[in-house]
Amino acid sequence: MRFATAYLGEAMIRQGLGYISKSPEKNLNKILDWSQRIARDPYHKQLIESVRNVLQDPNSPWPDFMVKAFEEIHPNIRDTIAINYFVNGTFLGVPKQQEVAKRLGASVPFAVLMDPTARCNLKCTGCWAGEYKGEDLSLEVMDRVLTEAEELGIYFIVLSGGEPTLRRKDIFELARRHPEQVFHLFTNGTMINEQFVEAMVDVGNVTLAISLEGMKEHTDERRGEGVFESVMHSMDLLKQGGCLYGASVTYTRKNVEHVASEEFIDLLIDKGARFVWYFTYIPVGASADLDLMATPEQRAYMHKRTSELRMRKPIFLMDFWNDGAVSGGCIAGGRRYMHINAAGEVEPCAFVHYATHNINEVSLEEALKSPLFLAYQKRQPFNQNHLRPCPLIDNPDAMRDMVHESNAHSTEAHVGETADEFAAKLQDYAGAWGDVADGIEREERAAREGKVG
Repeated sequence: MRFATAYLGEAMIRQGLGYISKSPEKNLNKILDWSQRIARDPYHKQLIESVRNVLQDPNSPWPDFMVKAFEEIHPNIRDTIAINYFVNGTFLGVPKQQEVAKRLGASVPFAVLMDPTARCNLKCTGCWAGEYKGEDLSLEVMDRVLTEAEELGIYFIVLSGGEPTLRRKDIFELARRHPEQVFHLFTNGTMINEQFVEAMVDVGNVTLAISLEGMKEHTDERRGEGVFESVMHSMDLLKQGGCLYGASVTYTRKNVEHVASEEFIDLLIDKGARFVWYFTYIPVGASADLDLMATPEQRAYMHKRTSELRMRKPIFLMDFWNDGAVSGGCIAGGRRYMHINAAGEVEPCAFVHYATHNINEVSLEEALKSPLFLAYQKRQPFNQNHLRPCPLIDNPDAMRDMVHESNAHSTEAHVGETADEFAAKLQDYAGAWGDVADGIEREERAAREGKVG
C-alpha cells in the first residue's frame, strides 16, 4: 500500500478499509463517498456517481452483487484488490499515466498483458497462443517490467499464455515482490488445487479468469474431455477459499446461445464467479477456421443479450468487442493495454502477432514508443461506430496498413500468411458485420434521442 499511503495518509487508508470490512449493505454510500474523495480525475468522479445512481435503483441486481462480494471474498483479497485496483491502478495510476504520456509522446496503458510461458497442458481448437513457439519469459525480465510499470503508474498486470499456472511459483513470487499491483491470470483452470488457493489468499493480489466455452458439451469439445468437470472442481475450491475470480468465454458460431444462456450464467453465479469476460473468436494464423467466427447476426444477438442480462443478473458482464462504446473503441496498441508474449515480443494485442521491439532488449518505456503502437494511436478509433472497434476483424485494412507503415515483423513460429492476405480474407466478414452494426448504432442513437424506429 506504499503508493496509496503516500498520497492518502495512513488514517485515510484505514478509514476506507474499515468501511469495506463492516456491513457493506449499510455502508455502500460511505464507500462511494470515500471513493469520491480519493478520485482526482473528473471522469472517475462521474463514474462513481453513476455507480451510486445504479445502486439506488430498487430493481438493480448490483446492490446484491456488491454485498455478496464484500461478505464472501476473503478479507485479505478483498481489501488488497480494492486498494491496488481502485486506488493505485485507477484513482492515482491513471493521472500518473497521463502525465508520463505527455512526456513520452505516446500513450501509457492501464494494463500490461504478459505471457510467462507459451507452454500449455491443453490443445484447444483455434487458440491464438498455439501459433507461438514454446518459450518462457524469465523471472528477472518480468520483475524488471513490473518495476518499470510502477514507475509509469501501471498497477494492473494481466498474465496469460500458454497456461500461466505452469509458472505458478514465479507468479506468486512476483505477486510478493510487487504487493501494490493486481495480477489477473487468464487460465484454463485445470491446475488449481488447495495449495494454489492458499497462496492466493496469502498474497491477496491475484485474481483469475477461467476459460470456458459454455456447459460440458461445448467446453470439452474445444478443450478436451474432462476439462469442464476439472474446472467445476477448481471453482468450488476458489469459492470455498473466498477467492476473487470469474470466467473468460470465447463465443463462436457453435456456442453463442449457450454461453449467454440463463443456465450458464446462473451456474457461474452459483459457483462464486464475479464476472464474465466475453471474447468473440478471432481467426489468428493461416490455418484458422473462419467458419468458427460468430455470424454478424450472432454478434448482434450477443450485444443485445449481454445488455439484457446485466439488468437482471448479479454478475459483471463485459463483451470486449460489442462494448466498444464503453472504451471509445479499440484499447490495444498501448492506448489502454499492450501485450508481451513469452518470447518477449511487444505486440499491440494478444491477437495481433506483429512487433517491432522485444522486451528482452528494451525498457518498457522504449517499447511504448514502438512505431507499430504509434501507428495504432494515430488511427484510433478505427471506426466512428464503436460496435466496429477492431483493426483485425472489423477494419482489416487498418491492420494491413499499420504493419506496412511500421515495418513490423510477424511473431508467429510459422509465418503462413502476410498482412495483406489476412486483410483480404476478412473483408467480406467486416463488410457484413459493418452493415449490421451500423443499423444497430442508428437504432440505439434514435432511442437515446427519443425518436421512434
